[in-house]
Amino acid sequence: MSTKVDEDRDLEHDDLDDAEDLDGTEDAEDAEDFEDEADLEEGDVEDDPPDDGDDTPARGRFFSPRRISVALGVVAALLVGTGAWALIAAANLRDSPAARNSALVDTGATAEVSASVSNALNQIFSYSYDKTDVTDKAAKEVLRGDALTTYDKLFAEVRDKAPEQKLVLTTRVVYSAVQSLEGDRAQLFVFLDQSATRVDTNTTSAAAAQLSITAKKEGERWVITDMSPR
Repeated sequence: MSTKVDEDRDLEHDDLDDAEDLDGTEDAEDAEDFEDEADLEEGDVEDDPPDDGDDTPARGRFFSPRRISVALGVVAALLVGTGAWALIAAANLRDSPAARNSALVDTGATAEVSASVSNALNQIFSYSYDKTDVTDKAAKEVLRGDALTTYDKLFAEVRDKAPEQKLVLTTRVVYSAVQSLEGDRAQLFVFLDQSATRVDTNTTSAAAAQLSITAKKEGERWVITDMSPR
């Protein structure tokens, strides 16, 4: 017959066994969870993208000797093309009208034609009613072609009226611009101031004129071949 003490001892043993079983179960579950987590971490490592160092073969292919040689060939072709273009542009510039225009670069020749034309205009547009022959002679020395023809028509009226009006005309070129100078040909633009005095009435009037001039060189002097008002 069991005593109460024995029953209590048996209950204590049963509780102890249950606790051990529970601990064993929890330890097994913890071990399984740990293994699952380890497997997951290993899978993550395998799925990670490769490091930058892994693309070395791709960069090697991009900078391959063949690609580099092709690129250098293209650069060389561009340089050759650019050089050829520069040579052609320089030749065109040398052959352009601006390059042939000595008025832009030859200051000595420009000053020479400007002075010659200015002196000629001062002479042929200045006269005295009692010395028209002097002016007429000067015109024949410095005018040619259409310029001389036009001047002769105008000066014919001066010869008729100047003695009657006792007219004295003084002309002075105040500005002369050589627009082009190519070889023995020149184009000029001039401003003239004119002062006309009537001796019989002692009255004076002033006027201004603008002329386009074409000149050419004959020997050592410049002559005017065409002139027209502006």
